[in-house]
Amino acid sequence: MKTKIFQYLFACLVGCCITSTLTSCNDDNISNLQLSGDCMIESIKLDSYEGTVNLTARSIVVRLPEVYNTSAMQVTELKLSDGATCNVSQGSTLNMDAAKVLHVQNGDVSLDWTLSVLHDEARISQFVVNDIYQGAIDQAAKTITVYVPSSVDVTALVPTITYSQNATVTPGSGVAQDFSQPVTYKVTNNSAESTYTVTVIAIEKPKALFVGSAAVMNDLDDEAKAACQWMLGNVSGSLYASFADLRAGTLDLSECKVIWWHWHMQPAVDGHDQFVSKATDALETKNELRAYYENGGSLLLTRYATNLASFIGATGDDDWTTPNNCWGGEEGSAELCGGPWDFNIYEGQKGHPLWQNLIAGDDPNKVYCTDAGYHITNSTAQYHIGTDWGGYDNYAAWQARTSGTILGVGGDGAIVAWEYPAHDGKGGIVCIGSGCYDWYSYMYEPGYVENFHKNIETITKNAFNYLTK
Repeated sequence: MKTKIFQYLFACLVGCCITSTLTSCNDDNISNLQLSGDCMIESIKLDSYEGTVNLTARSIVVRLPEVYNTSAMQVTELKLSDGATCNVSQGSTLNMDAAKVLHVQNGDVSLDWTLSVLHDEARISQFVVNDIYQGAIDQAAKTITVYVPSSVDVTALVPTITYSQNATVTPGSGVAQDFSQPVTYKVTNNSAESTYTVTVIAIEKPKALFVGSAAVMNDLDDEAKAACQWMLGNVSGSLYASFADLRAGTLDLSECKVIWWHWHMQPAVDGHDQFVSKATDALETKNELRAYYENGGSLLLTRYATNLASFIGATGDDDWTTPNNCWGGEEGSAELCGGPWDFNIYEGQKGHPLWQNLIAGDDPNKVYCTDAGYHITNSTAQYHIGTDWGGYDNYAAWQARTSGTILGVGGDGAIVAWEYPAHDGKGGIVCIGSGCYDWYSYMYEPGYVENFHKNIETITKNAFNYLTK
């Protein structure tokens, strides 16, 4: 009986709800909502510079000269849809160092618009000839210098030019040019304009070389290519050469001060035996490299290339003094840096030229190399120190056996950077095997900001200056 009474009461309640709903949905009860107004920003000017309105993206961009103070810009014009209001008004002063959100309302309808500024930059940021030879750009002087081997025909070179967004460049990117004389390139972008003078220098005697197994730089893996591109754009008189070129004697090395080999391999090259089996091209060239070294030429060996020093006489004739603790990940699934990665400057080496002018972090005795959001393979070639395994009980034992000088160590005390100083007419060798020393990230997390990673370039530039002197 109670069940039937409950069902009856429930039915009555539902019926009342339906009746109430139907009654409330009449024209009289919705007439107070004002839904017919538009929320358009028809035009806006900041300091009399007119904004370009994008209806689809609901964004407005105000174009400004390349150098312009945006910290206190006045809204000199603002036109909205009839009846609309905005959270800023004509005459307002805005700090446009960052984008602003404009909230426009018309009755009970509202829309948000993003207001930003864009400087009319007219710059060339990269200049590559024949997809191989990287130009060194002096932004202050507006000059670009490209070094090519003397065998290259400079009368028909094809440049690939990277320049400012929204700009145009003349002559255009991809258009062949005769560079037997300097060529001028004009970049225009609204109110900004720049003229660059490009000079191509054919050299028979390079000052520095980046070496690898690939026939040309473009065939290098992404990690090595990024390193090589930096060198060609920042080290005067530098070229790329293959190990085959060195064996063939096609280059005059009489003025070459430094040879750099940055070797990336997937999977990792772990120890002497794997180096012998995987670095066949380099080891076929070890006689030429040893002769270069013994005649005073210096080398920069990074990542798995650090193994090479033992094969060209830097540690005597003991081929087994190669890094004993090596590993590395795959580029396509590289590890995410949740914060800066670093290693330690070895005791007493803070004044070494390699560690000068770096961007400092919280600990002045650390070398900071990456930033949060950077994906890194952590490719490492280091010396484990200890009595447990590896043959190097302590630092003194390592130094006695390798004749090396320790420059940097990891958090566990492993040796991650070291050198073989120049002596007896031989050149110097700098080795960096830390997994933090990384040139290429296959992707960056949203919001990635590069800061400490710039230290990689500084360390390398320091190494070239040090080895050259």
